[in-house]
Amino acid sequence: MIEEIEEFQARALAELRTITTLDALYAWRNRFYLGKNSALGEISRGLGKLAPEERPRVGQSINAAKQALEAAYAVCETEMEQQERERELREDLVDVTLPGRPAAPGSLHPTTQIIREIERVFLQMGFVIWESREVESDLLNFQLLNIPPDHPARDMWDTFYVRTTSTDERVVLRTHTSPGQIHAMRRFAPEPIRVLLPGKCYRYEHVTARSEFMFTQFEFLVVGENITMADLNGTLAMLAESVFGEGTRVRLRPSYFPFTEPSAELDISCNICQGIGCRICKHTGWLELGGCGMVHPTVLRNGGYDPDQFSGFAGGFGYERSALMRYQINDIRLFFQNDLRFLEQFGS
Repeated sequence: MIEEIEEFQARALAELRTITTLDALYAWRNRFYLGKNSALGEISRGLGKLAPEERPRVGQSINAAKQALEAAYAVCETEMEQQERERELREDLVDVTLPGRPAAPGSLHPTTQIIREIERVFLQMGFVIWESREVESDLLNFQLLNIPPDHPARDMWDTFYVRTTSTDERVVLRTHTSPGQIHAMRRFAPEPIRVLLPGKCYRYEHVTARSEFMFTQFEFLVVGENITMADLNGTLAMLAESVFGEGTRVRLRPSYFPFTEPSAELDISCNICQGIGCRICKHTGWLELGGCGMVHPTVLRNGGYDPDQFSGFAGGFGYERSALMRYQINDIRLFFQNDLRFLEQFGS
């Protein structure tokens, strides 16, 4: 039986030398010496049939064969694992000398760009940026701005109403940034103020190339003693030249707004044709930017100022409208569609 064990050991080692993969190595281990069903296990179960005096010598031979197979297996496994690691390193080799792929830089949204530019202009004129809330009460959005419930001007600001559990006061998504005037005046009265009020506004309107149900707007407000239309005109002239280019002219056309008196629409000279007349300005030489005027005495009083001592001016313009005019864009919906083909044009 000892000769049988030696032959078995020689055969197993010879087969081990032909193995080239780890899976085949594990199968060899299970077949020859690991477990009761292995070839060496079968030989071990034959010890019981031997004479008692032969069992120790045969048992030693079995153990020696098992140790030899285990040692040979361990060496082979180490070599194969090393070869496998080297193969993976070769296949996954990265050439660190190759130039990297440049990252595509992002950019600010065009609305954000013009917001920051207009804010910078007003900061240079001594204004403070004041952010007001987007959800307002009917009182602040309309009534304190001289627009009572039965006022026909409310049709201009049809809006989204918010359902609440209270029936005492209606709540709306603000239709303009003008409610911020009341917040600012009540915060600083009776001190003179110069504030810029930017933010989102909402109106229940059909979405077209010229209008959106949500848009961004900026409101500017100045309150102090001896504030006149001349101060308003000078502020608008500096704003127009800073945003639309040197030489841009402004004009004020009489208009009506409940919260200003007198009221006006601001036009700027067309920056495409330089005021000569073209398709963009409908051959008038002027482009309409927004509304403005002197703060209505009722609004001043609601804000905490004595209209006999203080006066002020205010105006509200759309950021997207300003961008439309500056970049000759013909559809306001492009600002909100997240189309990279449009947005990437403003990356520089």
